[in-house]
Amino acid sequence: MSEKFFKYFDERYRGDMLRGSSAGYGPIVTISRLTGCDAVAVAKKLVKGLNKEEGTTKWRWIDKEILFNTARELDTGAYNVESYIKRHQLSGFSEMLMAISGKHISDAKVKKTIKEVVLTLSREGHVVLVGRGGVALTGTVRRALHVRLVAPFYWRVENIIRKKELDIEAAEEFVVDTDEKRHNLIVNFLDKKPVNLEYLFDITINRSSFNIDQVAHIICLLYQKRIEAVSQGDYTGRKGPLKDSYE
Repeated sequence: MSEKFFKYFDERYRGDMLRGSSAGYGPIVTISRLTGCDAVAVAKKLVKGLNKEEGTTKWRWIDKEILFNTARELDTGAYNVESYIKRHQLSGFSEMLMAISGKHISDAKVKKTIKEVVLTLSREGHVVLVGRGGVALTGTVRRALHVRLVAPFYWRVENIIRKKELDIEAAEEFVVDTDEKRHNLIVNFLDKKPVNLEYLFDITINRSSFNIDQVAHIICLLYQKRIEAVSQGDYTGRKGPLKDSYE
């Protein structure tokens, strides 16, 4: 990771950011997904599309960088994180970081550090956040689009079998276990424990109905509509009704 990225975590800058309003944050897109929906492939295509539409190179997608920077902030050996994830396929932050560092790290401290990392990325903007509970931490960001990718269970199992070369029982277990971890990660970052998570997302897309290019294109179009609504004052966040026209 570049030194430029690490500079975002200067203590004074970060402190000012966390005390301020999130009104000027973004633009960002968060992508949450059920296991086997190819969110990273979608994010890569989406970044290319957004950069092309806006004539820029600012957009990038973020996944494991959140883990790396959390590890760095907690002094747990950030450069060991990627290989550890690949070996153990863990998504639980506390479990992973304690295993790497060999010392106890409280859930509260991990959650606080992750929030700081995600909000710093959100303030910088032009980022597609893949998973990692990002939707639960950026709900107050107006210039944001929150996407959920879903698909039927056995469609996802078949996809995992192809990608990871697992047998059907192992693929089923992997999908169920990973879905549960991702669900719990989002819930753990929310102030209130919801009955369901549907209200967090602006749109839910059935990945089995569209290919990766089509999903990325749909998200790109919806992002443009969201930014247009924000700039016109038609969307100020999730605090009240939209300024709809019924004519």
